Amino acid sequence: MTLTPPASPALPAVLPAVRLRVPTEEDAYAWYDAFKNPEVMEFHGGRPHGVSVYEELTARQRKHDAELGFCLWTLLDENDTVIGFTGAQPWPHQHFGPVGEIEIGWRLGREYWGRGYVTAAAQATLVRLRAAGVREVSAMVDARNARSLAVCERLGMHRAETFVVPRSEPERRGYRFTLSL
Repeated sequence: MTLTPPASPALPAVLPAVRLRVPTEEDAYAWYDAFKNPEVMEFHGGRPHGVSVYEELTARQRKHDAELGFCLWTLLDENDTVIGFTGAQPWPHQHFGPVGEIEIGWRLGREYWGRGYVTAAAQATLVRLRAAGVREVSAMVDARNARSLAVCERLGMHRAETFVVPRSEPERRGYRFTLSL
């Protein structure tokens, strides 16, 4: 399987260099700054979260990395600026979605959209997951989120199912990708 997406008008022909690292305690503040734009949070509850949410999330990701060998890693651009996160974690909900599966995900600061960062970082994530022995990943994407749906397709994921999320949230599309070991 190749991890290089075809060039398209919506994606640069050469993807940018990215670096993934286990989130630090300080990254909670960097994630807060990157994600406080309401456009970034449109498909993640609609409004920015407080710093405490990111403190808990970064702590949980450090635990995942220590126990599983993967997590939602802090995403750094070519200048080592924190621009978001990308990675994978066990699906965090017990009553809907791909319960018991590993979910790949990403979130990027608004000013970095459209430059290929998420695709490059998601490709790096697939390589790391394969090395960690993960056989399959899923992605849950809000059906209105055209950008994330496009990333799933660029990665070669296939649409597997549709979920109706509790509390009358919009439809989510479930994508899957099998990692050859």
